[in-house]
Amino acid sequence: MAKTTIGRHDFSRQTRRDFLSTSLKTGAAAFTTGLLPSLNAKAAERYNVLFIVVDDLRPLLRSYGYPEMHTPNIDKLAERGTLFRRAYCQYPLCNPSRTSMITGLRPETTGVISNSANFRDLLPDVVTLPQHFKTHGYHTQCIGRVLHIHELQNDERAWSVRSWGPPWVPFSKSRTPSWQALDVADHELRDGQTADKAAEVLEVLAKFRSQPFFLAVGFYKPHLPYNAPQKYYDLYNSQTFNIHTDSMTPEGAPRIARTDWNEIRVYQDLPSGAGPVSDAKTLELTRAYAASTSYTDALVGRVLGQLDALNLNENTIIVFAGDHGYHLGEHGTWGKNTLFEVSAHSPLIISVPEQQPSQTDALAELVDIYPTLCDACELPVPSELEGLSLMPVISQQTPPWKTAVFSDLWRYRIRGRSIRTEQYRYTEWGNEAERGRELYDYDVDPNETINMVDFPENTELIAHLSERLHAGWREALPGMQQQIPIPRTVPWDINSDGVVDIQDLILVSNSFEVRNPAYPKVDVNKDGKVDITDLLLVAAHFGESGNSNAPLVLTDISSEHFDFIERWLTEAHLVHDGSPIFQRGIATLERLINTVVPTKTVLLPNYPNPFNPETWIPYDLAEGADVRIHIYNLKGESIRDLSLGFQTEGIYRTQSRAAYWDGRDSIGERVASGVYFYTLHAGQIKATRQMVILK
Repeated sequence: MAKTTIGRHDFSRQTRRDFLSTSLKTGAAAFTTGLLPSLNAKAAERYNVLFIVVDDLRPLLRSYGYPEMHTPNIDKLAERGTLFRRAYCQYPLCNPSRTSMITGLRPETTGVISNSANFRDLLPDVVTLPQHFKTHGYHTQCIGRVLHIHELQNDERAWSVRSWGPPWVPFSKSRTPSWQALDVADHELRDGQTADKAAEVLEVLAKFRSQPFFLAVGFYKPHLPYNAPQKYYDLYNSQTFNIHTDSMTPEGAPRIARTDWNEIRVYQDLPSGAGPVSDAKTLELTRAYAASTSYTDALVGRVLGQLDALNLNENTIIVFAGDHGYHLGEHGTWGKNTLFEVSAHSPLIISVPEQQPSQTDALAELVDIYPTLCDACELPVPSELEGLSLMPVISQQTPPWKTAVFSDLWRYRIRGRSIRTEQYRYTEWGNEAERGRELYDYDVDPNETINMVDFPENTELIAHLSERLHAGWREALPGMQQQIPIPRTVPWDINSDGVVDIQDLILVSNSFEVRNPAYPKVDVNKDGKVDITDLLLVAAHFGESGNSNAPLVLTDISSEHFDFIERWLTEAHLVHDGSPIFQRGIATLERLINTVVPTKTVLLPNYPNPFNPETWIPYDLAEGADVRIHIYNLKGESIRDLSLGFQTEGIYRTQSRAAYWDGRDSIGERVASGVYFYTLHAGQIKATRQMVILK
């Protein structure tokens, strides 16, 4: 990495010993203090802090790439702040995660690994985030559900006044549905009352501008049950969601990786036991979760609107975070409490006055919030903190950054430890991984369908990641990554340019049936011939690099490559033997073809054609639109409507993305042999084709 100097810190020349003798003595988070004079021009006034934390909120937000979501207020905050696309909790459960945020310490330090543990019992003298701000002259106040254990919100050491929360009404989960669309106004529910109280408190605080404030506001929804006013459900009446809710656990994953704690199962309308939740019920619950998220978004807008109305926004730092991720049926799980990506991945947006808006892939952790706020407000950073200030990222500096983030989980008194790098997640269960290991490569398998830990080609990678996992978070801090280089042996880099990309796939393809090819490496499996198997082996490792200075791999594929990939996919499906490596290669090709943005919306021939008893209907979308496919017979009589909801622009030709029809009419009966027509309705576009059914 090129030399980068920020202020008085020369990152490229700082040795490991230098780093340990300076940064760790004064605290890992203090590493970046004082780097941002341009963002602290109003230091004399001292920034206020508005800290908003939301329960069970995953990054299912429009600003995180989900256009089907209605979250305008959170998205507006993202447009003026820094959105962290790769932020992770340190423990995917409410109390341990919130404890980590409020103390700036990791679960292995706090000892909090359950929802019942009080960190004051374990660490009676720890200085919490609000306590630190109160000590330095801030008025600190808590509204709603910020800490899991309510009594901690009335800790006189941390808060200037007693906390406020809406009254809690106990209820029986077994007699309560998992969601309800209620005919009520926003303020009639508990979270609505929290938003109103926060707005009221802000109005009072605005009258005392000589004293800065630290105001924490906690919202409960979208926590179960998914109750929200009817108008938020109305936003999703005909909506589908671009999330992968395969109920299967990853192939080859150890049993302990899956949780039996499906918190949604105890509600009245859910089947008990471990049976699968139907697709229809999954969609129903996802819509309910989305509606609850939109309700919380409106309440966030209520608070932020009050901040703006009182002219406090120009001198207030805003932190918006979820306490962890959340499963919506992925891997058969509803809730959190796993070490899969969807459970650890948290939304995080930080807005500092006068900053330039940005979105970043820099790895971040919720334990970083405490030192970040100290840094931004020019308060001393406690030396014991175990996070790193994110201010260099927010100010769009370009120093070397942390190379991994870490999450913990205890299950059946067995510890799970997980490290997430830019490309991989590696997890060990038990001492010396005696209860299992997991490896997921998000470049080729973004939905964690296969545990790749037993693939022979990953042996060296696993040894490296295990070493880094046990080295711990300090070794992932800036200045440390050079100590443990990432090993890369990539025989799949056919042209030896340092990266496995589309050009390597083309070289293999052009060498099919060729004697003495110009690039001997095209015979990847060394079986004496070059065929689709060799291409799939390369595709399975798409994006890997053996050269740290190699250019970034662009996953966007130009239209000129489309026909190549489509032909490769056809051949791949013909020889597919069900092996994991074939699955990875095919998944890569499908991912690549799906990145192509077509120039026009087109309806394509169904396959197979003729068909019996089911078919897939492919199409291209030049722009996002609500998609419906109408099937009818020669007499013009309606047979079936396939309402697909909103679809983003792209190619919908592969079996996993094309519209599926099971050959049944609207009442569930199989249709007869004959000629039928199908019409694509996409926005203003309408196109019709013919299909044939032969039985």
